[in-house]
Parts: sequence; C-alpha cells; structure tokens
Amino acid sequence: METTSLSGLAQRLAELRREHRELDAEIERCAANAADDLLVKRLKKRKLQLKDCIARLESMLIPDQPA
Repeated sequence: METTSLSGLAQRLAELRREHRELDAEIERCAANAADDLLVKRLKKRKLQLKDCIARLESMLIPDQPA
C-alpha cells in the first residue's frame, strides 16, 4: 500500500474515532436529560456503524503476514 494511502487511512481513522467519542458524549447527555428514545437509538446505531468502520480500517493498516 502506498504511503499516501496509509496516511489517508490513518487520517480517516482519526476522524472516525473523534466522531465516535463525540457520539458517546452526545448519547450520555441525551440519556441524562431523558431525551427522545428514538434519537438515542439512532445515535447508538450510528456509533456501532462507526465502530465497524474503525475496525475495518484498523485491519487495513495491519501489514499482511506471510504464511
């Protein structure tokens, strides 16, 4: 993989992690304020999607091991 691709992936990974942390904080705020349950469910679903994307990108950054 190219260096620019790796740096792009690393940058995207950092963005997703930041968004994941922000969603976590937003979910906590909504839960503390007894906010709309549907909103909390949507935020949690988005957070899980981000977690999957993060895991996929992390696996792409790990170099292949020869058998």
